[in-house]
Amino acid sequence: MRNLLLAAVAAALIVAPGAASAQQPILIKFSHVVAPDTPKGKGAEKFKELAEKYTNGKVKVEVYPNSTLYKDKEELEAMQLGAVQMLAPSNSKFGPIGVKEFEVFDLPFVIPNLAALRKVTEGPIGKKMLHLLDAKGMVGLAYWDNGFKQMSANKPLRVPADYKGLKFRIQSSKVLEAQFRSLGAIPQVMAFSEVYQALQTGVVDGQENTPSNMYTQKMHEVQKYTTLTNHGYIGYVVVVNKPFWDGLPADIRGQLEKAMAESTTYANTISAKENDEALEAIKTSGKTTIIVPTGEEMAAMRKAMEPIYDDMGKRVGKQLIDDVVKTVNSATN
Repeated sequence: MRNLLLAAVAAALIVAPGAASAQQPILIKFSHVVAPDTPKGKGAEKFKELAEKYTNGKVKVEVYPNSTLYKDKEELEAMQLGAVQMLAPSNSKFGPIGVKEFEVFDLPFVIPNLAALRKVTEGPIGKKMLHLLDAKGMVGLAYWDNGFKQMSANKPLRVPADYKGLKFRIQSSKVLEAQFRSLGAIPQVMAFSEVYQALQTGVVDGQENTPSNMYTQKMHEVQKYTTLTNHGYIGYVVVVNKPFWDGLPADIRGQLEKAMAESTTYANTISAKENDEALEAIKTSGKTTIIVPTGEEMAAMRKAMEPIYDDMGKRVGKQLIDDVVKTVNSATN
């Protein structure tokens, strides 16, 4: 906390965005917690490239991957203090700061594919949700994909009974907590940067993640089994500090919006490919056994998790959940 306060003071001493000159470009610190060679990591680098290009060097973007600037739990606090200008937190992270609606994306099996996802994020629901962030001192700029999650552990995972008593690392999300409790597992909130060591030392028994995250963090090397469940979605919201954003000259802000739109298309285009390639690399490594569950096994998983929708309606909003399900169904029918 002390470091964040010091950083905020330092940030306050920087020249206001509108007063920057050619000799002193406007600085955007873009912090994230994943590796550079992931969809989010590559998206951040693409934004840096385009932002500096379109503003003719009037903006300088510094990208800090792998929690080198702030860890998971510090990111949004740093954003609200003005110590960092741009982040791309996962949807789950907004619940603990009071924007619980974003946890709708954590519901198991709620998003079946990317086409359905786009109907939600690019339609009225997604736009309305971004505006909820204004009250928290940040502006939601875009939705970036990571991909669909798989389960892993040091024992085969096929049906709900296989999860009973196992400790699973989760992001801080009441929905994800309820998900694993519905399976009889024990959820453990943990920073992304700590997962590999926790798996390696047995602090937790398993985790859920996308193939690209698993591969770049080498989680597959310390998990004997990986089950291809595609049960959940991980996505990010690119956010920027609101006072900083509002203080930018209109032309600069427009150029950055253009850079963000193009980097969003880029990041979301490569996400599926990155995950497919990561999964193939995991299979080739031979360090984890891949399990493809049967239709009956997946049906049992869905049934075990069904009660979550009613329980979490009180937290996330029943109407929001209904609207998302309706939108998803319209995209898949």
